[in-house]
Amino acid sequence: MVRLLKKVRGFTLIELLVVIAIIAILIGLLLPAVQKVREAAARMQCSNNLKQLGVAIHNYASTYDSQLPAATSDGQNNGGIAAKWGIYKGIILITLLPFIEQNNLFLVATSNVNDTWDPAVPNTNPNPVRCQTVKTYNCPSDFTLTNGWAQNQVGGWKGSSYSCNAQLFGGIHVGGTNADVPQFNIGNIPDGTSNTVGFAEQYAACNNGSTGNLWAYPGGDWSWQWSPIMAFSRWVGGWNQVPQFQPTYAQCDHQRAQAAHTGQILVLLMDGSVRGVSSSITQNTWQFALTPADGNVLPSNW
Repeated sequence: MVRLLKKVRGFTLIELLVVIAIIAILIGLLLPAVQKVREAAARMQCSNNLKQLGVAIHNYASTYDSQLPAATSDGQNNGGIAAKWGIYKGIILITLLPFIEQNNLFLVATSNVNDTWDPAVPNTNPNPVRCQTVKTYNCPSDFTLTNGWAQNQVGGWKGSSYSCNAQLFGGIHVGGTNADVPQFNIGNIPDGTSNTVGFAEQYAACNNGSTGNLWAYPGGDWSWQWSPIMAFSRWVGGWNQVPQFQPTYAQCDHQRAQAAHTGQILVLLMDGSVRGVSSSITQNTWQFALTPADGNVLPSNW
């Protein structure tokens, strides 16, 4: 007796295409949601980094008689950290290391107070201070960073996604050197701490390799183009231009702040709060927020 095998029916080509189309639609719906969640998490981390910088500035002021850290120091500011360490040449992000739980790195950096970016850090490779990653200085949304390296400085300098406001932290030019002494202390900023920008986002690398934002770079007159300093008005005219919102690497202008997030840039105000500033901000409003003693009230688009 011959047993008849039951014929198994498979998918037709049309049915298979329909299934593939449905899967593609589901993936298309899911990916934007996943990207939004990732961006929200990155924005939260970035905001937390700025918040830590705000706490560090206030703790510095508490330690040094209400003084603000200088944007860049060459031992000529008559108080604060330079008074303690003598001839101290370093950028603000080195100065703040002890206040973001990086005191060991600070001690290595200041083992050579004339060259704080180059002393060797034990048990690291590469070992110069400038080659160490400081996570607090890195925004996850900054695409110009790779494992902490500025895109145009891999193997040379690690970058920062944040820059200090030179209008506040570099308020007085002393003696033609690169010692920029803040004009005000934490308690007497004329326009108020809640109306003055302390730090803002800025890409770690800019303009096809010609500029960057290197966290340990000494800054000031030595070469502002590589320093974690924005609104630097001494030599450049674009210091008060509004931030760039998600520019490409080639479009990035190191004179200006850059937003790594969609539609807004995160800034640290001097009261320690962090806020998102909309891409609709005008040039006047941005300049008013940068300058600590212009007497202007921030308009409604702030």
